[in-house]
Amino acid sequence: MSSAVSSIANGGISFWYADDGLPAPREPLAGDTSADVVIVGGGYTGLWTAYYLKKAAPSLRVTVLEQKFCGYGASGRNGGWLYNGVAGRDRYARLHGHEAAVRLQRAMNETVAEVVRVTEEEDIDADVHVGGVLEVAYTPAQLARLKAFHEHEAAYGEQDRELYGARETAERIRVAGAVGSSWTPHGARLHPAKLVKGLAAAVEALGVTIHEGTPVTEIRPRHAVTPYGTVRAPYVLRCTEGFTASLKGQRRTWLPMNSSMIATEPLTEAQWARIGWEGRETLGDMAHAYMYAQRTADGRIALGGRGVPYRFGSRTDNDGSTQPATVEALYGILVRFFPSLAGVRVTHAWSGVLGVPRDWCATVSLDPSTGLGWAGGYVGSGVATTNLAARTLRDLVRQDADQAGATDLTALPWVNHRVRKWEPEPLRWLGVHGMYATYRTADRRELASYGAESSRLARFADRVAGRN
Repeated sequence: MSSAVSSIANGGISFWYADDGLPAPREPLAGDTSADVVIVGGGYTGLWTAYYLKKAAPSLRVTVLEQKFCGYGASGRNGGWLYNGVAGRDRYARLHGHEAAVRLQRAMNETVAEVVRVTEEEDIDADVHVGGVLEVAYTPAQLARLKAFHEHEAAYGEQDRELYGARETAERIRVAGAVGSSWTPHGARLHPAKLVKGLAAAVEALGVTIHEGTPVTEIRPRHAVTPYGTVRAPYVLRCTEGFTASLKGQRRTWLPMNSSMIATEPLTEAQWARIGWEGRETLGDMAHAYMYAQRTADGRIALGGRGVPYRFGSRTDNDGSTQPATVEALYGILVRFFPSLAGVRVTHAWSGVLGVPRDWCATVSLDPSTGLGWAGGYVGSGVATTNLAARTLRDLVRQDADQAGATDLTALPWVNHRVRKWEPEPLRWLGVHGMYATYRTADRRELASYGAESSRLARFADRVAGRN
């Protein structure tokens, strides 16, 4: 192991909690009780849903049940990318028509601004900086994908997206060998743990009851069952994302995909001068096994990507501990992007899981006959998508409870979308590990060959995975 990553804080949930501190624990459920709406999961989806329900109907009795503490999962471990990506848009265009997918994309664009608005209104200091999203290409094959991606996004209504060549890219950020980039204004950097902690406090101030340390073992119509008692409610909303597989009967519903991150020590002014990045855009690339990064408020680089992509049997980790090989690989990406940072110290590494449906489509649903609802399957773009999903769940609940008509949100094409379950083991373990091994091989071949055509291996992996 290189000296730069030989002595780090590995796990401990995430750097974000090491930086801002763990929240004070809330009381677990004390016994059987009732509510108007019970929400299972205290991450972004559950808290945003509670927030908008109480804002719309202050008299509503809303209870949130969280197995650990609010933000323990992906909401407190993600890369801090508040951006307008939505999983499954192309599939929704094929199923419901192009205009329906454009409406979904437009709603996602507006969601970025909505999250920023609420943080300001609720005085949540989450280190938000609206700098947009910059995605770079550093091989001919990546550049070809970048240009196709840029045109594809414009076709869904992103007329304010900009395409840059090598010189314009370097004026924003000096990524080694970058030959082009695409930038959208619909993105911001934030501190994930500060957002989820502030949101939980705002929700409680509205009168929502939050019980932490309360694992839900089973969800059934109008019942959320825990070891400490059962909460009965006309509506039970599952907001468990990557932890959905732990619920009875849900093991193959969404696959818990693993993602890992590192954070550097704060960089010096001289180091930042060599890199640029004054706009503090969130940063990604066009590799098949892509990376994501941000410039933190305290001057670090937080960078993530896939390490061990999936644990057999849909298992999830406890504290975010990350394999040394994954830390080394992420450090290698950092130095590949910014060679001048060779030797800079990595201070933290951590991992977490995100929810992946079999068709890679994010969904929001409510079954009026049972009162069961759910949202998730964000495939890594949940920081913003959770907010849109929560507002949609709010409208679905109120539409059913008040016998009201459809709203603009409940008419979006991802509402009540159904998808088949993942394959049983060992097929899903073999499939996911094979898929990411193929993506990494494709990236290596593109880098070595310097050809302009995307690797056929990656296209094959996309088809096998069901991503197309």
